[in-house]
Amino acid sequence: MNTLSVPTSKPWYREPWPWFLISLPATAVIAGVATVWIAATSADGLVVGDYYKAGLAINQTLARDDAAHALALTATLQHDDGVLALTLGGRLQAYPDQLNLTLAHPTRPGQDQILAFSHAGGGHYRTSLPAMPAGKWHALLTDAAATWRLSGVLHTPFSLPVTLTTDAESTVQTKGD
Repeated sequence: MNTLSVPTSKPWYREPWPWFLISLPATAVIAGVATVWIAATSADGLVVGDYYKAGLAINQTLARDDAAHALALTATLQHDDGVLALTLGGRLQAYPDQLNLTLAHPTRPGQDQILAFSHAGGGHYRTSLPAMPAGKWHALLTDAAATWRLSGVLHTPFSLPVTLTTDAESTVQTKGD
């Protein structure tokens, strides 16, 4: 005679399919918690609180660019043993006593640097160069009264001289002589 064997059933937690089906919503919950944590701990640096005033300030910025263009200003930066030398050229009546160079990191505002150049005679300025990580930086050079500005992009470390002009697209790193 044939004996029929009754299949033995396993408890549900020993089957793979319930765990697979549970893992799908569990993954969504974990991703949601991670998203909330990222949103709570990260700062939104792109939103301007008073966008109307920021829009009006653009006219002042453009006026400073126009003033630098009218004076035909150029600035050449060159690194020399921990000292950053700047040569300012253009049609200036008198050279300012101090120039400010703002180096803004494109993605990490905590690494931004403001360097104050002191006048060393003629169109030459000098400042000490702090340790900076290698990478791309947005440069903004202004006089102390903020009547004009030169802007551009430069790359560190400073192995070649960098020239800032009134046209941000023409910022170049030139070969040394």
